[in-house]
Amino acid sequence: MARAAVKAKQAQRAKTAPAPKRSSGRRRHAGGGNPNQQLFFMRLRRQAKWIYVLLAVLFAVTFAFLGVGSGSSGLDQLFNNINIFGGSKGPSISKANKEINKDPNGAKGYRDLATAYEAKGDTESAIIALQTYTQKKPKDAKAWTELAGLQTTQATTALTDYQNAYAVRQLAAPSEAFLPTGKLASAIGTNPIETAQASAAQTSVNDLQTRVQTAYNGAVASWQQVTKLQPKNVNGWFQLAQAAQTAGDTTTAVKGYKQYLKLDPNSTSAPQVKQLIKSLGG
Repeated sequence: MARAAVKAKQAQRAKTAPAPKRSSGRRRHAGGGNPNQQLFFMRLRRQAKWIYVLLAVLFAVTFAFLGVGSGSSGLDQLFNNINIFGGSKGPSISKANKEINKDPNGAKGYRDLATAYEAKGDTESAIIALQTYTQKKPKDAKAWTELAGLQTTQATTALTDYQNAYAVRQLAAPSEAFLPTGKLASAIGTNPIETAQASAAQTSVNDLQTRVQTAYNGAVASWQQVTKLQPKNVNGWFQLAQAAQTAGDTTTAVKGYKQYLKLDPNSTSAPQVKQLIKSLGG
């Protein structure tokens, strides 16, 4: 009874007690977190919708640009070009050399070696490998065309180097152009510093001149093999004529240009080619 009386008094006090004052400051979340923070991220997500839309548009445009679904290689080609896994579909130099050691008289190893050097950008080594391959496979017109193209590239590069070296040679002794000749020149003498510079530059010029001539001679020989194996190869005859003209082989150049016109008389380049033949004495 006493316990019941106490509980009744407590209930009566709770009813008559004034309501607690609402505390000032931030409202507390029932879960212990901050509802304003959650609202902030909700607003951020709503404002970022335009970003998602932009990304979706860019994604679609990228797919269209890469040709996905249009019959082209698309992303597969892109990833092949990037080569993120470091793999290579072509033969490697080490594998080609192993093939050559295994079968020194075979042609496949040298063919693979040339391809590997080309992929690496080593034109000179690729030429050497292809020269050996064409000795073993002399009727491979495709290989001769490839060899001729590499030799032409090598010759063009050497020609550019030669022209640059010649310009340097001219600048190495600028006073030479103004020096007198004859007895007066002997009396005045020369500038020893300029003479030394000119000598070194002239050595470089002579070396490059030999390299240019050798490379173009090789290209002429290879293009001749191409036209021999493929007599109706219009491009082969034109390339032969061009290489021969640069190499100073006028007879071969005229023959090449004439055969080019014979195979393609309606070429848009025909007037220029005829003029070249005339200028070469053909």
